[in-house]
Amino acid sequence: MKRFHVHLHVDDLARSIAFYSRLFAAQPARVEADYAKWMLEDPRVNFAISTRGHASGLDHLGIQAEDEAELAELKARAQAADSALLDEGETVCCYARSEKHWVTDPQGVAWEHYRTMGAAEVFGASRAAGSEPASACCTGAAPRGKPVAVAVTTTSCC
Repeated sequence: MKRFHVHLHVDDLARSIAFYSRLFAAQPARVEADYAKWMLEDPRVNFAISTRGHASGLDHLGIQAEDEAELAELKARAQAADSALLDEGETVCCYARSEKHWVTDPQGVAWEHYRTMGAAEVFGASRAAGSEPASACCTGAAPRGKPVAVAVTTTSCC
């Protein structure tokens, strides 16, 4: 079963961990000096925060697949929705080894589809020595544009 994924950039990791732990009534499944992740079951979501962004707010959205078949299904959907697909293949991102691809919606929000294959000791890795990171690694790397940061407002909606 797939899991929805949300990644936010935060200014104060400790304060944000405390807030989201109370909000979700759960402690993070993983905490690093610059990153925290909750693997919630109700609702089924992989919610991550990090201090590695350019500005506070939404970095990207995604769907985490449990196996290769689900990831292939997501890739076919992404190709049908947007011809500009960034296929990273196997990479290291957000302290995990994964296989992934990206698309960007018409508003510029990056969508990541991936399956996790194990834990990693580093936030991200490079494909070759001296090269750029294998991905923008949870920074909303996508074929067109960058994700749109969502400003917090005091007005209600929805």
